[in-house]
Amino acid sequence: MTLGFTILFIAGITNILFLLLVFFSCRCMGGSKITQRLFSKEWYTRFYAKHCYFWYGFFISVLTHTIL
Repeated sequence: MTLGFTILFIAGITNILFLLLVFFSCRCMGGSKITQRLFSKEWYTRFYAKHCYFWYGFFISVLTHTIL
């Protein structure tokens, strides 16, 4: 495989990972029954607070994937 294909593959996997991170830290899920229980956990509130950073990572990953 060439370097371009390797970077493309890694960016694709990164897209999926960041998409999952964005989904599970989504502020819209604040009213669902699942996240109501999770908000009492300290680890989830720290994870939830990083939602905007997950978007930045996702956009960079998508741009890298698209450019190549």
